[in-house]
Amino acid sequence: QKMEGNTVGSLSERQEAVIIGCLLGDGAMRCKNNALLEINHSIKQSDYVQWKYNELKELVSTMPHKRFGNAGRIAYRFTTKSLPVLTEIYRKFYSSGKKIIPDNLIIHPLSLAVWFMDDGCKSYRAVYLNTQKFSVTEQNKLSLLLKQQFGIKTSLNKDKKYYRLRIAVSSVGKFLEVIKPYLLPMFCYKTP
Repeated sequence: QKMEGNTVGSLSERQEAVIIGCLLGDGAMRCKNNALLEINHSIKQSDYVQWKYNELKELVSTMPHKRFGNAGRIAYRFTTKSLPVLTEIYRKFYSSGKKIIPDNLIIHPLSLAVWFMDDGCKSYRAVYLNTQKFSVTEQNKLSLLLKQQFGIKTSLNKDKKYYRLRIAVSSVGKFLEVIKPYLLPMFCYKTP
């Protein structure tokens, strides 16, 4: 019986929170026998990719690297190894084959911060989470989870033809308070 080297039997709470934040944001998972997480940002955010890599490096075998896309776009990315512990998360988020929000998802404040760093933006005093890739049903679910778990009020806001989540001005202070301990200094420009 051959022991597999360095497999991760379980995730730390922090790793799981980072992964869930990535999935709420720009992260994607793929699954053959086991699932892997793919992190892909523009080269301008290489420091952020490096931070994610440092958080998850026990799950990764290759360092982040550049990838040249079409129209001169340069991405900076890495993928984790395919691991059973990631397959469990994959099954929750991709139960239908495309990314959804699992019912009764517990959102750790760190997950909220990663989600904001991935997808947040500000406009005057309001803060938005660019959730356009989720269906309206999923966005309503997120809205409910934010209200139940953090008392943060949001509404669906139409951005061109898709909806995204707008954090109510009255809840922005509370939202920032929750994510502040985890917010990387490079993203302070996104906060009002």
